[in-house]
Amino acid sequence: MPTYQGSCHCGAVRFSFEHPPIERGLRCNCSYCARKGALMTPEVIAREALRIEADDEVLGLYQFGSGVAKHYFCKQCGIYTFNETLRKPGFFRANLGCLEGVDTESLPADLFDGRHML
Repeated sequence: MPTYQGSCHCGAVRFSFEHPPIERGLRCNCSYCARKGALMTPEVIAREALRIEADDEVLGLYQFGSGVAKHYFCKQCGIYTFNETLRKPGFFRANLGCLEGVDTESLPADLFDGRHML
């Protein structure tokens, strides 16, 4: 499996993970994800497989609703980097726009209906 490298815009948050070749993305239509407009990894990433390099004071966390989903971003540049999922706590999806060598404009995308989740 390929190893993907990612970072926020300023580089203060860096991360990597192994993942099957990325040939499509996933969009969520919940009120938060629709506003950030990110294309995410199609498969989830186990916590132990996601390697994060960031100081605690730089990595921000936003939660809403049930507080189960955790949306991480860089406090310096504001870029959303990855999130812990609502339906599968302990597993993550990464923002494909943060990954080196991934052309998000050329990828087809599936839609996750987060708008109608509890």
